[in-house]
This record gives sequence, structure tokens and C-alpha cells, in this order.
Amino acid sequence: MKPRQQRIALIVGGLAVLGIAAVLVLNALRSNLEFSITPTQVASGEAPKDRVFRVGGMVKEGSLAREADGVTVRFVVTDTAREMTVNYKGILPDLFKEGKGVVAQGKLGADGVFVASEVLAKHDENYMPPEAAHALDEASRRAVNEQAAQSLKQ
Repeated sequence: MKPRQQRIALIVGGLAVLGIAAVLVLNALRSNLEFSITPTQVASGEAPKDRVFRVGGMVKEGSLAREADGVTVRFVVTDTAREMTVNYKGILPDLFKEGKGVVAQGKLGADGVFVASEVLAKHDENYMPPEAAHALDEASRRAVNEQAAQSLKQ
């Protein structure tokens, strides 16, 4: 091989190695991503099947129920448009309260109940992640639009 052909082969080989490395890194990142969605998105079928994801919203007032064992709880998460039931076995964060923001991580069960492996409570009344605030605003807007459409039909 001539020196020019050797350089071209070396460059092509290097690009191939970089491409393979990039594909492996992106695949690893994609498999470890946890999606954060709202109850409205879960109801519309956007929830990943058999994958861990996060659901965020507000804990519905009066929905918190504790089992006799003291560590199993059931509560409802709402985004003002839709609601979903969450089951969690473990100790809840100190800031967890009804009417406050929450993010639960887990999987959606076959019965439509979200089985959480971790529950995170909003740590400050004035703070809400931009994604959660946007999702709540979108859900509110959809609910208002649906109500307006229903009132026009009547």
C-alpha cells in the first residue's frame, strides 16, 4: 500500500471506531433514561410499556390512604385534568402532603395503577421544575378547551 492509501485506511478505521463508540454510548443513555410524564399523558397511552418512568403532578386532597402495615400507601396524583392512583411501599418524604407536588418513579401495572419504587416530594412551595409547571399548564389548558367544546355542543 502506498502512504496515501494507508492514511485513508487509518482515517476510515478511526471514523468507524468513533461511530461504533457513539452508537454504544447513545444506546446506553437511551436505555437508562427515565421519562417524566403527567397523568393526562398516561391516560392517552403515551406511557412507556414495561419501562420505568416518572409521573408528576399534585397529590389529590383526601386521597392518601395507609395500609395496616404502616409502610404501604395509596394516593392519587392529578394534573388537574386527569388522575391516576399510585401505590407505594416505603417511607414517604417528610415534605409529602396532600395538595402538594410529587414525582413518583416506577412502572404502570396491568390494572392501570402506578406502582412506585420511589416518591419525591416538592421541597419548596415556591419551586416547581419547569417541565412540571409546563405540564400542569398544558393540562389546565386542555381541560378548559374540552369544557368549552362540550358547552358549545350543548
